[in-house]
Amino acid sequence: MAGTIEARLQELGIELPSAAAPAANYVPFHISGKQLFISGQLPIITGGPDFKGKLGQDMDVETAAKAAQTCAINILAQVKSALGELDRIEQCLKLGGFVNCTPDFTDHPEVINGASNFLVEVLGDKGRHTRFAVGTSSLPRGVAVEIDALFAFS
Repeated sequence: MAGTIEARLQELGIELPSAAAPAANYVPFHISGKQLFISGQLPIITGGPDFKGKLGQDMDVETAAKAAQTCAINILAQVKSALGELDRIEQCLKLGGFVNCTPDFTDHPEVINGASNFLVEVLGDKGRHTRFAVGTSSLPRGVAVEIDALFAFS
C-alpha cells in the first residue's frame, strides 16, 4: 500500500526510478542515528546523464531548474531505497546544490529552486530545508546540476 508521500507523487504523475548505483567508490546513502545522508544525485532520466550543459553558455535557467527537479526525484528514490518507505521522512534538513556554470553566471538559487520547490510540493512542510547553491566550473559527466541531501527520519 502506497503511503501519503507516494500518493502525492502519483497525483503529480511522477514515478520514482530505481535508485542509481554508485558510479565510483562511495555509497549512495549513509545512515547515522536518525539522519540519512544522500550522496550527490545527477539529473539522470534515461540511464545516461541527461541535462548536459553549462549555465551562462549553452543552457537556460528554466531547463536547469528541471534538471534540479530531476535530481530531487532521484534523491527521493535513494530515500526509498534506504528507508523502504518515504513516509518515514520527518524533515528534509539540507540540500547542497552545485551548478555547472560560467564564471559570470549568478542565478544559482533560481536553478536549485527546481529541487527545493519540488520537495516542498511533495513533502509539504517536511520538505522545507536549509540549502546552499554554488557554481562550479564542471560537474561529473558534463551535467548542469548535482544535488545532495540530508534528511531526519523516524
